[in-house]
Amino acid sequence: MKQSKKAHVHNHPDEALREKSDAVEAGGSESEAADDDKPLSNKKYLAELKKLHVELVRLQQWVLHAGLKVCIIFEGRDGAGKGGTIKAITERVSPRVFRVVALTAPTERQKSQMYVQRYIPHLPAAGEVVIFDRSWYNRAGVERVMGFCTEKQARGFLQATPLVEQAIIQSGVILLKYWLEVSPEEQTRRLEARIDDGRKVWKLSPMDVKSYTKWDEYSRARDEMFQATDLPSAPWFVVPSNDKRRARLNMIKHLLSQIPYEKVPQEKVKLPKRKAPGDYVGPKLPLKVVPQVF
Repeated sequence: MKQSKKAHVHNHPDEALREKSDAVEAGGSESEAADDDKPLSNKKYLAELKKLHVELVRLQQWVLHAGLKVCIIFEGRDGAGKGGTIKAITERVSPRVFRVVALTAPTERQKSQMYVQRYIPHLPAAGEVVIFDRSWYNRAGVERVMGFCTEKQARGFLQATPLVEQAIIQSGVILLKYWLEVSPEEQTRRLEARIDDGRKVWKLSPMDVKSYTKWDEYSRARDEMFQATDLPSAPWFVVPSNDKRRARLNMIKHLLSQIPYEKVPQEKVKLPKRKAPGDYVGPKLPLKVVPQVF
C-alpha cells in the first residue's frame, strides 16, 4: 500500500522558485542545482511519465475497487501549466473515473445562489476522481482581483471555506489542493507564445490580458488565500512550474503519495481464439471513404 509522505514546506510560495539558487549560495549543492536547471529531455520525461501512468491506472482500479472519492483542485496564475498537468494525469485513465470539471462563468441564476452551490453537484461519488481546473477558489483569486465580487464577499468566502471543506472531507472525500507557481518572466514567455500560435490562441482570453498587469494584486490575493485556507486537514501544495515537464512529474508523484492504494489482484487477460472465417460476404455499400491525404 502506498503511504502518505510529508511534503516539503516553504514559508512562502516564491521560495519554491528560489530554492535552487539558495542551495548554490549555501554551498555543496551546485551540481544538483545545475542538474535541476538543465531542461529535462523529452525521452527522459516520457519514460518517467509512462511509469507514473502505470501507477495512475493502478490508482484508478483501486478507486473503483474501494469506492474512494477523490477531489483534486488545481489553481494558479494564467500560464502556470494547469491544463497541461491535468492532461498528463488523465491521458491514460478512463474519463468515466477521472472527470475534469472546468466551469464557465456563472449564469444570472447561479449568481443569485449560495456561491459554492454550483460546485457541489460536481463533487465525486464513490469510485470517482474529480479534477477541478479552477474551482471555488475563483472567488479568492480572479473574482477578487478583477472586481467581480466585493471585498466583503471575498473575505466572507475565505472565512467560510474551511468549514465547507471540512464538511466535504467528513463526507469521505479525499481533498487535494495544488497551486502551480510560475515566475513573472516565464508567465510572460508563455502568454506571448500563445499570441501567434494557432493551437494556443484560444487560451489567451481578454481576461488573461487584463489580468496580466495585476501581478502584485494576484500575489497578495494568493497569500491571503493560503493564510486562510491552508489547514492541516486540507493543505495547499505548491508546485514550482517554470519547468513544465518536471512540474508534471513531481505533481503526479506527489498525488500518488497522498492517496493510499493497493494493486487490485487481476488475472492476466488472454484473448480467446477467433472463429474461423465463414462464408459471409458483405454487401457493396456506397460508403464515403476519407481521402488518404497523408
